[in-house]
Amino acid sequence: MIFVAIAGVLNIGLDALFIGPFDLGAAGAALATVLSEAGSVLLAFLAIRKRTDLLPSLTRKDLVLQGSASRRILSIGIPVALQDGLIQVSFLVITAIADSRGVDIAAAVGIVEKIISFLFLVPSAMLSTISALSSGYIGAGKRQKSKKCLWYGIRICVIYGALIFLISQVLGRGAVSLFVPGNRSVITYGTQYLRTYSLDTLFAGVQFCFSGYFCARGKSLYAFLHNVLSIALVRIPAAFLASVLFPDNLAPMGLAAPMGSLLSILICTLLYRHLTGQDASRQ
Repeated sequence: MIFVAIAGVLNIGLDALFIGPFDLGAAGAALATVLSEAGSVLLAFLAIRKRTDLLPSLTRKDLVLQGSASRRILSIGIPVALQDGLIQVSFLVITAIADSRGVDIAAAVGIVEKIISFLFLVPSAMLSTISALSSGYIGAGKRQKSKKCLWYGIRICVIYGALIFLISQVLGRGAVSLFVPGNRSVITYGTQYLRTYSLDTLFAGVQFCFSGYFCARGKSLYAFLHNVLSIALVRIPAAFLASVLFPDNLAPMGLAAPMGSLLSILICTLLYRHLTGQDASRQ
C-alpha cells in the first residue's frame, strides 16, 4: 500500500509537470505513469534489500526458474491474466459502441466508467482477500473455514453494493456533474448510465468473491470460464442491443454489466456446488 501510494503521488506530480510547464500533452501523461511506476518498483526493491525480515536473503540462485513450481504458478496465473485481459477488451468494445453514438454519450460513458472503477475497489479487494485467506485455510487442511471466508465476503459485498446502488440513485447526478459542470446533456446521459450500472457493484461483488475462492482452490480456469461466458453471451450483446433499441437513453445500456454478472453468479453457483460435491465424495 505504501509503495502504491508513493507511485500515485509521483504520478500526480509528474502529470502536473509534464502536461503543464513541459507541455507534452498525452505523451506527458503516459511518461508520468511509466516513471512513477518505475520509481515505486525501485523504492520497493531498496526496501527489500534493507529489510531482512521481508526477505532474509536474495541471490541469483533464487531467481532460477523451477519447472514444477513454474508450471503450477502458470496453470493458475494464465487463466487469471486471460480473464483480466478479456474484461478490458469488453470495456474497449463497450467504449467503441458508446463512441459511435455521439460525443456526449461517449463522454458520459467514459466518466461513469471511471466512477465505477473507483467503486469497484471494494469488490476487487474482497477478491484478493478471499483468495489469500481461503488458500491459507485450504493449505492448513481447514476447507470449511475457507468456505466461511467466501460467504462472509459475499455478505460484505452485497451490503456494500446495495448501499452504493441506493446512493447512486440519489447522488448520481451530482457525481457526474463534478466532471462536466454545466454540460446538461452529458450529465443527463451519465446519470442514466450510472443509476443502472451501479447495480453491478452488488452482483459483480458476488462473482468476484467466487473468483477469489476458485483461485484459492487452484481452479482459476473456473473464474476464466464464467467471465468469458458472461461477456460473450450477455454483456457485449446486451450493450449493443441497448444502443440500437434505445439510442437516446443510456439506462438500458447500463444494465448490460449487471445482467452479465447475474449469469456469472449462476455459473459460479453451479461450479461451487460441483466442488462441494467433490469434497464430500472424498471424505
